[in-house]
Amino acid sequence: MNSQTLGKNTSGIEVSHISPHGIWLLAGDKEYFMPYEDFPWFKNAAIEAVLKVEKPSPGHFYWPELDVDLTPEIIEHPERFPLKAKNA
Repeated sequence: MNSQTLGKNTSGIEVSHISPHGIWLLAGDKEYFMPYEDFPWFKNAAIEAVLKVEKPSPGHFYWPELDVDLTPEIIEHPERFPLKAKNA
């Protein structure tokens, strides 16, 4: 018997809510809030681009259309990572 993975790996990650203040990311059984103040890349992005999030490896979240890479540590402690892209 041969088991094959069919279709796309859904990996249990999704943007669960978008508000005027930020976005919520649901990864497995944990939800993260990302305020636009700390994550400006999402503020003026197209909703479709924000919703298209991937988990290429454990603890790595990637938005390909925005070229944004984040980890749970960055999301939980943005003050430790003060370098931010300028919001154009």
